[in-house]
Amino acid sequence: MSNQDTIFTRIINRELPADIVYEDDKCIVIKDINPRARIHLLVIPKKPIATLFDLTPEDKDLMGHMMLLLPQLAQSQNLDGFKTQIHTGESGGQEVFHIHIHLLGN
Repeated sequence: MSNQDTIFTRIINRELPADIVYEDDKCIVIKDINPRARIHLLVIPKKPIATLFDLTPEDKDLMGHMMLLLPQLAQSQNLDGFKTQIHTGESGGQEVFHIHIHLLGN
């Protein structure tokens, strides 16, 4: 499966259902279907980038956008603190090869 065909691309294209919390022209935020915290959101860029190893300098604005979105999302979920995770590569625990940031809070 190429990164063009991931579950996240299919969600972005509305081919699969998801509980969408936020969306703009650069990313989509969904509730994780297997939450590891009371609040567990996935911040997913619409541009399909497989891993952090695949980032290029042109992706810095996209990644900055996603990072700046995290505290706004946390506040919208009434969190006063949160944890983020980005898994990279198979040995880093990445299961879907389309970059995404986990936002977790209790």
